[in-house]
Amino acid sequence: MIYIFDGAMGTMLQNAGLPPGYCPELWNQEQPAVITAIHKSYIESGSDIIETNTFGANRIKLTHYGLEEKVALLNTSAVQAARAACGPATKIAGSVGPTGKLIVPLGDLSFDDAYNVFFEQISALDQAGVDMILIETIIDIQEMRAALLAAKAASKKPVICQMSFGADERTVTGTDPVTATIILEAMGADIIGVNCSLGPAQLLPIVEKIAQTTNCPISVQANAGMPSLINKQTVFPMQPEEMGHWAKKLVAAGARYVGGCCGTTPHHIKSIYQAVKHLSLSDLPTVQLTKKFTSLTSRSKTIYLGADHPTVIIGERINPTGRKQLAADIASGQFISVKKEALSQIRAGAQLLDVNMGVPGIDQAKAMQYAIQELSMLVDVPLVIDTTDVNALEAGLKAYPGRALINSVSAEPERLESFLPLAKKYGAAILCLPISPAGVPKTAQDRLVVIQEIIHKAFEIGLKPGDFVLDALILTAAADARAGLEALATLKLYRQHLGYPTTMGLSNISFGLPRRDIINATFCAMALDAGLDAPILNPYDPLMQQTLAASALLLGNDPSGRSYSVNYAPTSQSEERAVPLTPKNIIEQIHLAIVSGEKEAVVPLVEQALREGHGSIEISEQALTTAMNKVGIAFGNGQCFLPQVLLAAESMRAAFLTIKKELPAHATTSLGTIILATVKGDIHDLGKNIVAALLENNGFTVIDLGKDISPEKIVEKALEHKADIVGLCALMTTTMPQIDHTIAALKAAGCSAQTIVGGAVLTQEYANQANADSYAANGVDAVTIAKNFMADKEH
Repeated sequence: MIYIFDGAMGTMLQNAGLPPGYCPELWNQEQPAVITAIHKSYIESGSDIIETNTFGANRIKLTHYGLEEKVALLNTSAVQAARAACGPATKIAGSVGPTGKLIVPLGDLSFDDAYNVFFEQISALDQAGVDMILIETIIDIQEMRAALLAAKAASKKPVICQMSFGADERTVTGTDPVTATIILEAMGADIIGVNCSLGPAQLLPIVEKIAQTTNCPISVQANAGMPSLINKQTVFPMQPEEMGHWAKKLVAAGARYVGGCCGTTPHHIKSIYQAVKHLSLSDLPTVQLTKKFTSLTSRSKTIYLGADHPTVIIGERINPTGRKQLAADIASGQFISVKKEALSQIRAGAQLLDVNMGVPGIDQAKAMQYAIQELSMLVDVPLVIDTTDVNALEAGLKAYPGRALINSVSAEPERLESFLPLAKKYGAAILCLPISPAGVPKTAQDRLVVIQEIIHKAFEIGLKPGDFVLDALILTAAADARAGLEALATLKLYRQHLGYPTTMGLSNISFGLPRRDIINATFCAMALDAGLDAPILNPYDPLMQQTLAASALLLGNDPSGRSYSVNYAPTSQSEERAVPLTPKNIIEQIHLAIVSGEKEAVVPLVEQALREGHGSIEISEQALTTAMNKVGIAFGNGQCFLPQVLLAAESMRAAFLTIKKELPAHATTSLGTIILATVKGDIHDLGKNIVAALLENNGFTVIDLGKDISPEKIVEKALEHKADIVGLCALMTTTMPQIDHTIAALKAAGCSAQTIVGGAVLTQEYANQANADSYAANGVDAVTIAKNFMADKEH
């Protein structure tokens, strides 16, 4: 069956006379008849499911209006107004929108605070009697994770999770549809989908990618095209008939819940209803996915483990066991060495990173939380949380904006009872280790029995195929002559009887023996043939890397030896690629630290450069500016994402502040003064805050006026501060015309500042019509435009 959602609430409220800047959710209490009438109009047009007028009815959003103590009242009133419109067949979805803040470390909102905000709202919706929870228009996967966890704790109703993606098919913080879908399905979302930001043509390929990734039902609510400014009014171009045409394509791509978002009306919903409601599912393509592979993700990348996928290297070096300096750094709260190990292992070929904070006497939960937060900003590979401490495990899982692998779950009762529920709750995969209360099984057959017991318990708790990585358990050959043979036999039994991906720590086999690299590499080749999918190893070992490449060729996983030839052919290009990335001098070291986002490392490097006689201008121009330019190009090419850009910008700011501290007389001056504001009536400032951080970290003086700012105040402050640039942001279609009004007011006042506009709903065409000087699609573009303007101004 195809289910039809309703369309835009904001568009209908505006048409009903909602004053600009007024709290839409307050009408649930003050004008319930108007809300009910809007719901009725959608039901009469064919909606099976209507959404409550509660998109911004969370404590953080309501604080802007002084209504934070009315969360329960406004959500309850919304459900009552919706129920008054419903017949027995109509379902009510409790709408839950974003908080408008980014979660630590991208922003200042803690994960627990976000969870509590969502829990409060969803509890009110659940108690008021909604039929399902709809978490929508979320642009950061970590915020969606907090909301989904809250929904699962506050309600037993089905949960729909809808992310919002840009034209590049990624969220603002860099998550693609496949990665988001894997995370949300693993965490228990009942329906997964997409809404807002784009029209149906742009959302079609996103729906297709989601459908290829999950067996969950899929929802989609597109905007009525991309808005334009016509006669100083925001107009969505897509007519109802065209919306119906695209609805058929969305259903054919896999969507089973279809509705509208910004700019859609009851007429659009009626067209969708007429186009898809009576389609027979038997005539639509369906693919039931079977998962013998395991998917792990970071915020922005997915890695697959399994027999049908390339071998994956798990880097083992972030582990303080037997490493005094690393242990000392972690104990002292200095994570520079942890970050360096992470970056170095990735450059050496690691595709997953094992993270262990097992230093005796420290708060391992606190250390794990910080390490996971920092590494999730720094690198884009999935992480493996390696701990025996249940508190450290939960801290790491909570902080991780992806799907982690838990290392490890044995058959010991305390581990099963404590670790499996956390894996289920946070959607993590588990590394199954064949150790039972009786100890380490000696034979492969006994190990298989223990692993089957772990998997059985995991299924009981709710885990599914695709949640497992099986460890063959390597013992030391010096102590047990059959250690290698039993591990190889175990791999073969896993592949024969279970089929799940496999792993093991290769270096254990050679402990206590000379030339461990030869033993490890030889055993690796044998293990790959026996069915090893994801070895845990030291990626710096050149012999191991060569063995992996040769084995891939010989086992048929490198067709025609292409990868092997590229890496080992005697060319200057391959030789250059094989050389570790080692900066030649201090300026290059600073440059690399900025590009890599090593904000702790950059300060001592700048101090060293100043001691060596390098001037502030040389450091700024040859290291800092060139590094941020490189990051900007990488961002534009889709090679890095907002977290990495923010981290690089923070690193550059740390460098600037160091120069200023050490050489006050030579400190770099501000690049220019910029006024930033979200326009009148718009209380969304997430995007504007990101832009402010990037501009400040790039050397501009930023005067952030905040959100819901009138044209008069913006003009006043621009003239008062003699601003070089005024940046205006709008994220609501109903407030887009304020961009036009504010620019007109600036020009009328004789303000010569350059105007830059941006926001999720804005386009270049809209910016042109509003007479803006420039349009910035994102924060990095805003920095580039601002720098170019100031450079032109100086000349």
